[in-house]
Amino acid sequence: MQNKIDWKPGTMIYPLPALLISCGTTPDEYNIFTVAWSGTICTNPAMCYISVRPERYSYDIIKRNMEFVINLTTEQLANATDWCGVKSGRDYKKFEETGLTPAPSHAIKTPIVAESPLSIECRVKEIVHLGSHDMFIAEVANVQADAKFLDEQGKWHLDQSNPLVYLHGGYYALGDFIGKFGFSVKKKD
Repeated sequence: MQNKIDWKPGTMIYPLPALLISCGTTPDEYNIFTVAWSGTICTNPAMCYISVRPERYSYDIIKRNMEFVINLTTEQLANATDWCGVKSGRDYKKFEETGLTPAPSHAIKTPIVAESPLSIECRVKEIVHLGSHDMFIAEVANVQADAKFLDEQGKWHLDQSNPLVYLHGGYYALGDFIGKFGFSVKKKD
């Protein structure tokens, strides 16, 4: 029998993606910040969310422009991902400081992070005030994927990009492949 203890109520759903969120519609206001409170909320239409503290520098930029880009991160982007999470856009031009490249989105004005293996261009549909964070619910306007992770059949292999995840205060690489969806019920050959 397992020995479990009660823990204070908290957000203990881990691991989460460690994401770089780009925002701003003009080079003067471009910013990047790190978010882990994010996820998928609908397939059709494709929708996702990020939760942001109102005191964050990027909060007002996103609220004013009603758009942002979710840029997936990799082990190679770990240093920039952490740096963008602890430094404020009030004090730094983060694209310049990190050496990351703002590249054009195809459906919105906010730039993507060119070094990201996948960038999700989002238009905010609703802002939900929750407490410490506000949730920006967004519809996906476009997705840009790095072609080097596509195989000959057009299947995209995000695992080959070495995704970065966030786990209770730390950054980690993903572990070994266990099986694809439905492996537990698949009939044996």
